[in-house]
Amino acid sequence: MRLFLLATVPTDSVTEGFLPAAARLGLDVTLLTDRPELHQRAYEGLDFAAGVEILECDVRDFRAVITRIATHGHRPDAVFTNSDHLQTQAALAADYFGLPGKDWRAALRAKDKAGMRRHLAAEGVDTVWSAELPAGQDPASLTSLPVPYPCVVKPREGVASEDVVLVDGPAELVLRCKEIQERRTGAALVVEEYLPGELYTLETLGDGTRRHVLGGFHTEVSAPPVFIEERLTFVPAHPPEIVAQVLTQLDALGVGFGACHTEFVVHEGRARIIEVNYRAIGDQCDLLLAQLLDIPLFEHILRTHLGTPLPDDLGARDDGRARLEYPCATSAGTLLAAPRAQDLDADGVRMTYRPLREVGERHELYGTNRDYLGVLRAIGTSQEAVDRVVADFLAAQRWEIAP
Repeated sequence: MRLFLLATVPTDSVTEGFLPAAARLGLDVTLLTDRPELHQRAYEGLDFAAGVEILECDVRDFRAVITRIATHGHRPDAVFTNSDHLQTQAALAADYFGLPGKDWRAALRAKDKAGMRRHLAAEGVDTVWSAELPAGQDPASLTSLPVPYPCVVKPREGVASEDVVLVDGPAELVLRCKEIQERRTGAALVVEEYLPGELYTLETLGDGTRRHVLGGFHTEVSAPPVFIEERLTFVPAHPPEIVAQVLTQLDALGVGFGACHTEFVVHEGRARIIEVNYRAIGDQCDLLLAQLLDIPLFEHILRTHLGTPLPDDLGARDDGRARLEYPCATSAGTLLAAPRAQDLDADGVRMTYRPLREVGERHELYGTNRDYLGVLRAIGTSQEAVDRVVADFLAAQRWEIAP
């Protein structure tokens, strides 16, 4: 069976999750990407590399994707992507070839943050004040609107907290929009009311008929005005009424096939979606989730796209507790010292630390997830033990950045 996998840049989710899972399932993989040289380097020497064919393709254009698959010479059995940017393209290609996949309309609603807000309001599920600033339009036009301050500005189709900022007034709104427009030529922006509350995630897996809730995370973010996710603590089960509210909103969007990572806030008992990432959670959280629940998560996701129904019971463990920490740069400069990759066991807690920057690399300060220096994953059966061991590990490490 042949899997066509769409990707832009290499990610841990694909390199450590989906490609090894495809190899275990015995799939022939054709990876379509606009950055073939990056993938060739990333997979060099890995066990699954021999079974992966890498072909160049303008994966952001669904017509190019369909043509590349149609002229490949092998019938596709599945078209899949874990990229935020390529969900609609993969859904359209799967539909074109009559394969299982996501509804392209739902994929587009999830990706288009302004469209998501409009759709939820039209369905009577949730109404959030928002306005769209088309690409190239003068941000001064926003000052004539009844913008509720504080408000949040973000790219309409952005990811990973990139250029997401909290603003307090009209002058700052115009300034921040202009700054983002300079960095993102041709990008439309969304301005929306700030939703107060604690930030959480809900991780789901569905096959179009049944849907499993895999738990979620409590997310702690940096101080405003930016929103860097610095720490995530696993939540085995959110309160049933909260889960029901989130699932109602996902149903309204038409989201229910494959993996979905939903971010939402809870305030005074009300759950309100921040954004829907119609894919598996990233930044190594999916790797932790598979280990924590002790299920073949990546295989399950791929099987849904091959048309295999999910079992009624995934057999997931429910006694696990976990936390992820992302040490962040606090200044621009060159990384002079940092801990190495390591796997440790302490007091019943399994820890995995992976650096995300090489010593000697120079970076600016981005105010986004690109400021991550590394990621620490920790799993145990006691949250108190997990938290203590993580704190001790981080206190013993040193990251040194020179201007």
